[in-house]
Amino acid sequence: MNPETKTCQNCKNQFTIESDDFSFYEKMQVPAPTFCPQCRLQRRMMFRNERVLYKRNCDLCHESAISVLSTDKPYKVYCSKCWWGEGWDCGDYYLDYDPNINFFEQIKELQKRTPCMDKVVSYTKLVNSDYINHASTCKNCYLIFDADDCENVYYSTTAVNLKDCSDCLMMLNSELSYGCIGGNGSGLYFSDNCIECIDMWYSKACLGCHDCFGCVNLQKKSYHIFNEPYTKEEYHKKIKEMNLDTYEAHSEIQKTIYSFWEKFPRKYMYSRMNVNSTGNYMRNCKNAKECYQAVHVEDSAYCQFITMAPFRDCYDISEWGHGAEMCIEAVTTGEGVSHVKYCYAIWNNCQNIEYSMFLINCKNCFGCMNLRNKEYCILNKQYTEEEYEVLREQIIQGMTENPYVDGMGRVFYYGEFFPYDLSIFAYNESYAPQYFPLDKTQIESKGFKYLEPKRPDYKQTIELGDIPNSIHDVPDDFIKEVLNCKCGKFYKIVVGELQLLKRFGIPVPRSCSDCRHMSRLNRMNMPKLYDRNCDSCGVAFKTGFSPSRPEKILCESCYQKEVM
Repeated sequence: MNPETKTCQNCKNQFTIESDDFSFYEKMQVPAPTFCPQCRLQRRMMFRNERVLYKRNCDLCHESAISVLSTDKPYKVYCSKCWWGEGWDCGDYYLDYDPNINFFEQIKELQKRTPCMDKVVSYTKLVNSDYINHASTCKNCYLIFDADDCENVYYSTTAVNLKDCSDCLMMLNSELSYGCIGGNGSGLYFSDNCIECIDMWYSKACLGCHDCFGCVNLQKKSYHIFNEPYTKEEYHKKIKEMNLDTYEAHSEIQKTIYSFWEKFPRKYMYSRMNVNSTGNYMRNCKNAKECYQAVHVEDSAYCQFITMAPFRDCYDISEWGHGAEMCIEAVTTGEGVSHVKYCYAIWNNCQNIEYSMFLINCKNCFGCMNLRNKEYCILNKQYTEEEYEVLREQIIQGMTENPYVDGMGRVFYYGEFFPYDLSIFAYNESYAPQYFPLDKTQIESKGFKYLEPKRPDYKQTIELGDIPNSIHDVPDDFIKEVLNCKCGKFYKIVVGELQLLKRFGIPVPRSCSDCRHMSRLNRMNMPKLYDRNCDSCGVAFKTGFSPSRPEKILCESCYQKEVM
């Protein structure tokens, strides 16, 4: 088919469905979307609560649990031990399909009947890591999210194979690092997108370097400060004179470091070893269109936060991978899954799953919730293969002829992700505000749910100004102190975190982990592309840098000529 321009149901902006998009939709046997890629991403994010955790009791064993669902939600919640255990039968919770009731309304009812998992983790693969979410195979970790194969890691997001790290974002295969974005290596501190580097401070976009401070766009260099070379002895002397163990020193450095970075040209996208791909923060991708924070993505489009290979033939998937293929419009999907359509939290070899949430090792399921090891189920009810196929077609016809219409007049046929109303989270609990920030008035004006935050009943024990300037003067019992961030949230320094700070020689942070996370996120480009030209040769490309940004943006060829 020829490209077609449509008007998004949500934002009312125009977007184009390309010929190759139509080919994929035909292969998946689904209609083309009626929401633009940005609004599709925002809606998927609204179904995923990554960082907001609550304490509540398990509705089965009644023991205390850490959950993504607050107690005021109308859902049953089982702790991880119970949800994954044999003390209940997920097949006991089901509905008979009623053709006289809108199918999405029936899913709403099923959501309230079935027990939800407390958080999205592989329970049996965690050791001393209760306060994490969307994670697997972690040991001694705290407040990390979207993470796999981590040990002794704190306050980090989109982290794969990290050890002894804290406050990192979008990092993989790294150790002994703090406050970094992207890249990989060892001994990286407050650095962005440094690849295969060792012992780097406040550096950006360096490759194969070691022992550098405040450097930008260097390749295979060592003992440099602000891109100027020094002898090994001179370098270490100057680093020592900086007093990096003190909060005062870092405050002064950060006043100048980011403006120094801006003096240098940027490559139009943060990428490495990609072929025929567009997007940002991509590595080892092939034929990937408009993807973001993605590794090893192949023959796919509009996908984000893909952290584990392989991943191929997918559209509009947000988070994970690890063997996913032939999937469309899904969140938190991976580990050998295929033919997953319009779902949330589907993993462990699931196949042919549509409009479902929290399914593990299931096949041929439609409109199901919180199932394990099931096949040929609709609204969690078991059918024969023949009954399933007949009823599935009947439901799809009903969704097409009797679509769901929300309070804002947005229409949801078969072929669209879940309506906003079916998210079990409020907008400000979900992942969406990190990339699509809205205030309360904006949230409610768009017909989204808003939850009034509750301030925990803690008492501050020390003023931020009274924290010792040097990490060397911080006593071990500082973990008892309650600090109050400027955002109003209380926070503490936990044991493992303090040990890493002392090991790295980095002062105690003066803001909570959420504010630190957002500070890192604000240093990144958002998942949106603009048409722009190289500031050197004039070639056209799509980039995460808007035309109004002041940085000098270069194509791949021109950038390689300028880096040192």
